Amino acid sequence: MKMISWNVNGLRAAVGKGFLEYFQETDADIFSVQETKLQEGQIDLQTEGYYQYWNYAEKKGYSGVAVFTKQKPISVQYGIGIAEHDKEGRVITLEFVDFYHVTVYTPNSQQENARLQYRMEWEDAFRQYLIQLDEKKPVILCGDLNVAHQEIDLKNPATNHKNAGFTDEERGKFTQLLQAGFVDSFRYFYPDVTGVYSWWSYRFNARKNNAGWRIDYFVVSKRIAQNMQDAKIYSEIMGSDHCPVALEIQI
Repeated sequence: MKMISWNVNGLRAAVGKGFLEYFQETDADIFSVQETKLQEGQIDLQTEGYYQYWNYAEKKGYSGVAVFTKQKPISVQYGIGIAEHDKEGRVITLEFVDFYHVTVYTPNSQQENARLQYRMEWEDAFRQYLIQLDEKKPVILCGDLNVAHQEIDLKNPATNHKNAGFTDEERGKFTQLLQAGFVDSFRYFYPDVTGVYSWWSYRFNARKNNAGWRIDYFVVSKRIAQNMQDAKIYSEIMGSDHCPVALEIQI
């Protein structure tokens, strides 16, 4: 199976920059997007051959995720079942016969870490949600996790040490997730590779200079890690401040 995940930073804008052409070219089995910035009825996206599932934020023009899948899932859940965490349209879970596929747009801790405390609460609740799913069948998680886990996951670790997305607290929560029985697919295949990122600021010619961060992931249950065939980051694909990431897995 081929799975793609992409934070499109506004799906309507991305459609105007070639999103549908890329979507059709990739021919993924499951294609997930984050930060759709949509409300229901604001887009009519033609994805022939795919079932569509959308989770919208209550706040207009904010957050939101969607999943397009060739195979119809057994069940679909929106959110994680906790009201305070489910208002921002951040999670969709598709249940298939052999696995759960979870798409997430993790809350950003924001400037001066104004939302870091909420982020910590989210992390604990979301990790527990994944653990509970994993007890039933393996999990494939994808999305914008808004954290660069290791120093090799961003261009300038020294100057970003206390900034949102690279705080000790956020990195520690990602470590806890891995310790709970999950694997970072990209690092599974490429443990020491540097200079490969999935997000670049629109400022300071960051993308041109490849001053980026790797904050978009496929994370899988450890017990199916051997089924993975490759993990990719398509940094050449434009249309957002993020690029698509991919997982190929036999399942």
